[in-house]
Amino acid sequence: MDCDVHADTSTDAGGATADVSVADVLAAQARLRRYLPPTPLHYAERFGCWLKLENLQRTGSYKVRGALNALLAGRERGDTRQVITASAGNHAQGMAWAAYRLGIHAITVMPRSAPQTKIAGVAHWGATVRLHGDSYDEAKAFAAELAAQNDYRLLSAFDDADVIAGQGTVGLELAALAPDVVLVPIGGGGLASGVALALKWACLSAPQTARRVRVIGAQVEGVDSMSRALRGDRTLREPVATLADGVRVKEPGYLTQSVLERLLDDVIVVREAELRETLVRLALEEHVIAEGAGALALAAGRRVAGKRKCAVVSGGNLDAGVLAQLLSDVRPRAPRRPRRRHRELGAATALEPAIAMIGPASAAFPTSPSRAAVTARAHDEELTA
Repeated sequence: MDCDVHADTSTDAGGATADVSVADVLAAQARLRRYLPPTPLHYAERFGCWLKLENLQRTGSYKVRGALNALLAGRERGDTRQVITASAGNHAQGMAWAAYRLGIHAITVMPRSAPQTKIAGVAHWGATVRLHGDSYDEAKAFAAELAAQNDYRLLSAFDDADVIAGQGTVGLELAALAPDVVLVPIGGGGLASGVALALKWACLSAPQTARRVRVIGAQVEGVDSMSRALRGDRTLREPVATLADGVRVKEPGYLTQSVLERLLDDVIVVREAELRETLVRLALEEHVIAEGAGALALAAGRRVAGKRKCAVVSGGNLDAGVLAQLLSDVRPRAPRRPRRRHRELGAATALEPAIAMIGPASAAFPTSPSRAAVTARAHDEELTA
């Protein structure tokens, strides 16, 4: 994939012309610096993958980046209209927090199926919450109707240049890691578009040896509208029910599609069972609480090879009841035992003569089995039970 980091001017479904480039991402970084600190990176050794912990972002999701950048950019342009948006939850929370910080009133339209954690988070920051429909797309249509009737500024959760630019600041923060593979969850495509713009630009200014970076999207079976759109199929199909409610989008973005057609290297579609197992393993093994969409990139990363992989944990707004049920129902497979490094093997070989000398003396003392041996024995007993 080349490093063309400018999306051509495109026309969305409503006929509006939009354009986004890496210059917009850099401008967003300058705007957001005083409000949002960078989120940390964590190496998940059992997965062999770095994690970009956007679940630790304000409001528990990367979405606040795009929402805040859109409000700040609108204020710079002199747009004083009231803002309305539709969201499955995280974008609404980000918008509510951003509006609270800037002293702006915001209206959010959410589907009735949105998690209670996310609805409560929006109301906490003072935004007006309207529940409508059973899916994000029904909420989006209702928000568009209200915007047309009342001359509100309708802000898309993903198909907006300012929102994409804000999400792209995740990619700018990742550039310092110099990854060779970055995995990003895709719903409407805003995060993947922004991250791809940022990383493909960063690869142009990096040394020749660090110029190769693959940006790979992740979707769930039956909720893969962007994957199909990139193959030329924009047929609208009702998404299936999924743990990853944050990416349950029926119609992907037009602007985001134009960016991803240029810059995305691949899309991996995972099974629901893989997603559930990855979420539970994240909680139990890495002590990272992620929502369904937040664990999606890592689930896809298990199918991708890379020397320095990084998966974006996009959010952590998971209902406690859902997490408890998953921990009760899902029994993840035991992780593979780590391979010993060559240096460790060499050191062990060098110590063999000394071990042989103390062997008889140590025989007088009782020894206990190693933890690895106990774990392996328990695993064997479980398989034979």
